[in-house]
Amino acid sequence: MPLIVWIIIFCLLGGLLSVLAAALFLVLRESVRNHFLPHLVSFATGALLGAAFLGLLPHALASVNSSDTHVIPMAVLLGLLGFFVLEKLVLWRHCHADHCEVHAPDQKSRNHSTGAMILIGDSLHNFLDGILIAAAFLTDLHLGIVTSLAVAAHEIPQEVGDFAVLLHSGFTRSRAFLYNVLTSLTTVLGGVLSYFALQPMQAALPYILAVAASSFIYIAVADLIPTLHQRVEGKAALGQVLLIAAGILLIYSTHSTLH
Repeated sequence: MPLIVWIIIFCLLGGLLSVLAAALFLVLRESVRNHFLPHLVSFATGALLGAAFLGLLPHALASVNSSDTHVIPMAVLLGLLGFFVLEKLVLWRHCHADHCEVHAPDQKSRNHSTGAMILIGDSLHNFLDGILIAAAFLTDLHLGIVTSLAVAAHEIPQEVGDFAVLLHSGFTRSRAFLYNVLTSLTTVLGGVLSYFALQPMQAALPYILAVAASSFIYIAVADLIPTLHQRVEGKAALGQVLLIAAGILLIYSTHSTLH
């Protein structure tokens, strides 16, 4: 099967199916959703870290000259700093005069402008996911599959949150679902455009994989893990560790089986 077909299929799996899973998840009662969402976040954390350290970084290191391997850790470091600065710029927009407040999704004003901001941000995020998936497939078919699984694991809890923001912003369930489906298709757009743009740039793929790894690490460490620390009781902590390990094990077993 042509590589472009693999990229399109797995971009759809990473984008569209995560929206469908989120939509089905939101059909459940709010109490049930609140119970399971932290478990999804724990599992996604493990999947992201597993894909970064067991999939993307080894392939990036293997793709460069042995004397230039130090540039891959440097690319990861620069990627982490870049994502930190980007997030700071986003948070900075919420600062007003001498008072700066960071608004969580359920604290944002419930209006259509908030919904539009969520949709724009989600579209850009999904477009970048498509670029990461395409870069992984152009390096190795198995790596592309593993990367797509990690993207899907991360996207499901995020789509649940985005869907909830749209509903709180006044969107009906049908409109929120439709707009989420449309934004998920930007994953395919990013993947297809990257397939044609990255093929002549094979030498740049190791560095793209390194930045992709840094994005997975940053999301897991800066965004997901802090939410897990909000629950400090022993039973919850043990469950988090087990689910993170399960996410890592899924990536490890999938990568080992495919190879």
